[in-house]
Amino acid sequence: MTETSPTSPTSPTSPTPVASPGPSTPTGNDGRAFLILHGWQNHRPAAHWQHWLADRLTDLGHEVAYPQLPEADDPDLERWLAELDALLAELAGRRITVVCHSLACLLWLHAVARDDVLSGPVDRVLLVAPPAPEVALEHSEIAEFAPPELSPERLAATASYTRVVGSDNDPYCPGGAATLYAEPLGLPADVLPGEAHLDLDAGYGSWPSMFDWCLDPSPETYEKKPVHGRT
Repeated sequence: MTETSPTSPTSPTSPTPVASPGPSTPTGNDGRAFLILHGWQNHRPAAHWQHWLADRLTDLGHEVAYPQLPEADDPDLERWLAELDALLAELAGRRITVVCHSLACLLWLHAVARDDVLSGPVDRVLLVAPPAPEVALEHSEIAEFAPPELSPERLAATASYTRVVGSDNDPYCPGGAATLYAEPLGLPADVLPGEAHLDLDAGYGSWPSMFDWCLDPSPETYEKKPVHGRT
């Protein structure tokens, strides 16, 4: 889960630059916003797919928050929850898509389990490569992030649509994200063969399928559209 390459951080409060897209590319934020949340020991390296995704979405004029969460090497659950609460408040009134990777998936599940973080449902959530409970518990720095008890009904009340994306050989989720998270919570899942933790070590810089899924505004299509691997 370690990703500490140099980065050019994108502040969630900085102005959003707008590029001139190609003629066939949908533009404008159409009331949508994207919140991209990183994992443990992640300092938003420029080569990471989340950084790439934030840049591409921003180039199209979408409102994107891709914050550096505090103390990424030794995170505090309460501080991360407070940061998440503040970020969602800044994006209130938009149709929010939340894209979580690794430890951020567990952060989201804790937010769902609380009564004081999510003031209302978001539009969509992607849980990408969530670590297994036992993996979190094995590391003292993130043991408190081990996932809470949740019902499918509780999760469904916090987002119109939630999807799990994982691999069949993630070293941080040996049991598989589909088995440990998607099935118990009644969520659709995309299992990408041989793609490990879906991080820089697995070659995940650009990720066109992820970008396409995020751009799709229609439940009639994005609910049926799987997220494929990077190639």
